Amino acid sequence: MRKTLAAAALAACALPAFADEDIVTYETDMSFGDVAFGLENAILDEGLVIDHVSDVGGMLSRTRADVGSEVELYEAAEAYGFCSASVSREVMEADPMNIAYCPYHVFIMQEAGAETVTIGYRGYPDGPMDAVEEMLDGIARAAIGRD
Repeated sequence: MRKTLAAAALAACALPAFADEDIVTYETDMSFGDVAFGLENAILDEGLVIDHVSDVGGMLSRTRADVGSEVELYEAAEAYGFCSASVSREVMEADPMNIAYCPYHVFIMQEAGAETVTIGYRGYPDGPMDAVEEMLDGIARAAIGRD
């Protein structure tokens, strides 16, 4: 009986903490290039450094045939990764396991055939990570002129 309970407890701990967190998005009629430019500036305006830009759309387009798909998902899609020393310190002092969420990302995408561009970020658990969501929301909104 103890082994069964221990195994169940370990399995529960193995589930991702963000499994049912929301994705926050904003739609805009701005071009993808204008949103990308706005996002880069919004991140830099916060005094942050962009660690990397992941060309998710390009990768999926480039590998589409290799994985046996004919579906074109995006006109363009990128994820911008960055960190904030002050916000990260705040949330990791509250819980050192919050390191799992760093670096933070804001994505932009234009679905294939769509006229609008979406900018967004993933939600985080309630509590100390609210500071990260507030930062990401400010950056996403500033990128599209909704600050």
